[in-house]
Amino acid sequence: MAPVARFRSVVVDCPDPHALAAFYAQVGGGTPEAEDDDWVVLRIPDGPRLAFQRAPGFTPPQWPRADRNSQQFHIDFDAGTTWEEIDAAHEKVLALGARPLDLEDREKKDFQVYADPAGHPFCLCRIDPI
Repeated sequence: MAPVARFRSVVVDCPDPHALAAFYAQVGGGTPEAEDDDWVVLRIPDGPRLAFQRAPGFTPPQWPRADRNSQQFHIDFDAGTTWEEIDAAHEKVLALGARPLDLEDREKKDFQVYADPAGHPFCLCRIDPI
């Protein structure tokens, strides 16, 4: 069956689209392109197009919550094949302003969960070597 439409982007509400686009550019690559003060687009190389939209009164999601203000979505990043690579990525995202949400049982889960500077959850994932 043919698709109805072609995927364009994931749009993320946030209080400061310029700052959050710059954070994700440092994590996943690309260069933020501001269309105006309220809308910034980031094209991650070999990845999705992320857009960041100013949302007055933004309330960050809470992780993990299923009853209200849940995570709504999260972004996964392949951060390496070894835990040494994941540990290096961990230090870098913390230096960029991320905060840890769940670092337990990483050997069983193969991922660690963080919040970006606006509070959206994202994961650093260990990928199996090819």
